[in-house]
Order: sequence, then structure tokens, then C-alpha cells
Amino acid sequence: MQTNKDISAPLSRRTALGFAAAALTMGATRAIAADGHEGMDHSQMDHSTMDHSKMDHSAMDHSMHGTKHKAVIDTATACIAKGEVCIAHCIDLMKAGDTAMADCMKTVSAMMPMCAALVRFAALDNKRLKELAAVCKDVCADCEAECKKHADKHAVCKACMDSCTACIKECKALLDA
Repeated sequence: MQTNKDISAPLSRRTALGFAAAALTMGATRAIAADGHEGMDHSQMDHSTMDHSKMDHSAMDHSMHGTKHKAVIDTATACIAKGEVCIAHCIDLMKAGDTAMADCMKTVSAMMPMCAALVRFAALDNKRLKELAAVCKDVCADCEAECKKHADKHAVCKACMDSCTACIKECKALLDA
């Protein structure tokens, strides 16, 4: 790791991508781990005086927590993970002079934050989930089409393409529900 004391020096691309990857991973992980209480009726509860640390949650039904949109969450999270590997692969190829991966890197870079937002919206069962899923489906289709160009030569491109295909399928299912 470089220790550059000049904080005015420009941020390297690798460092910026590292920060972006860490932020996406944290966001996706937090969304997946989110403990929503969708099935509970809180309308009659006065939360201002409650000490949740002493509550017995064993009597509550938590069976549906995080599962309402589990397939969407899982496929979008897979897109993010496969996209991270694809970006790293593109960087390596571009460092070696293969600029053919520039468009691939652009579409994957657009897909990953879109899928991260989809994970968050799905975990929260956000009222705008379907609207976001429609856009995410199109962004994943762009990524899928670009990765398809390289899928025969690069296994990571095929894996990214396949994850986008699965996410598109789940977005369509959500939109049709």
C-alpha cells in the first residue's frame, strides 16, 4: 500500500474502484441483513416507551423476514459479485493493452450500483421497487449484451452475463406479479 502524505494528489483508478467495491459490498450486505418487520402490525404499539432489548422475540413469527423478494435479492447480489470480478478482469486486460474491454467495463460499472439499489429496495419492500426493477432489467440487459460479446473468450464475462440473465428473469417475474 502506498503511503502518500500529499493528500492533494489525485486518487488512483484502482483505489477509487476499491472504495466503490467496498461501498457496494457494504450496501448489499446491509440490505440483505436488514431485519424488516413486514408481517407485524405495529399500529397499536407505542414505541416511544419500549425497551426492545428486553423483548422476547421468540413468540413473533419471523418466518417471512427477508424472503418476500429473496430471488430478486439473490440474483441482484450475484450480479454485483460477478460484476466485481468482471471489472477486475477488464482492468487487467486493459493494463495489457486490450482496450476492447472498455465498453464491457462501462456497462458492468453501470449495472453494479443499479443492482445494489435493487437489493436495497427489495429488502425494504420499497413502494418504488417495481419501477426500479424495470430500469434495472434494462440496465442488466445492456450488460448481458455487452458481456455476451466476450463470453466465448472469457469465463468471467460469461459468468457476469449469466448472472444478468438470471436477474432479468427475476425482475420480469416481479413486474408481472
